[in-house]
Amino acid sequence: MAKRIYIPRIDSIQTLDFQALDLLLEEKGAKASIDCVNWPKDFPYRPDCNVTIAHDGTSLALLYHVRGLDLRAMETQDNGHMWEDSCVEFFVQDPDGSKYYNFELNCIGRLLAAEGASREGRQHRDASILASIKRFSTVKETSFQKDGGIFSWTAGMIIPLSAFGAKGVKELKVNMYKCADKTAHVHFVSWSPIDLPNPDFHRPDFFGDLILL
Repeated sequence: MAKRIYIPRIDSIQTLDFQALDLLLEEKGAKASIDCVNWPKDFPYRPDCNVTIAHDGTSLALLYHVRGLDLRAMETQDNGHMWEDSCVEFFVQDPDGSKYYNFELNCIGRLLAAEGASREGRQHRDASILASIKRFSTVKETSFQKDGGIFSWTAGMIIPLSAFGAKGVKELKVNMYKCADKTAHVHFVSWSPIDLPNPDFHRPDFFGDLILL
């Protein structure tokens, strides 16, 4: 069953540094757990992953707090294969339903942003869109793979609503994910459940509801 979450409005979010934003969202933001293990037979591992969310009328802030095994960050440029690294993701459908957008952020703050109607033929967003998205990460190293240890980290984004055609919109279809395809403990975990036989995040038919208050 698809989930629903209500997102408070906090007008100061774009002016804050990471620590201040993290504290404010912990106090006043909406909280969601990315905890649906949809393919337990083949991919049973579930790291702890929670996201805190707020908006200010023109942008959406998401901070993902992760604790789990392994840490990988081999993609050091935007629009790379972020899903192979330790990665958090936000997928959102265009309000007219014609396409959806994926924002995939690895643990060092490198971002893949794309749009399209399905998994096939997706188009990367241009440099101006990427530049408009403010990013945060507590991991400062680059080009590494650490398997087997336990790591805690936070990464997040402030995305303009206009970057996914939602300026002035109050209800969105979304899903949020945690994955890491090339770590020792491969996982595909979602916020809203996905009822399919094999892993596939590119399914707007399983998106949940995000309501901007």
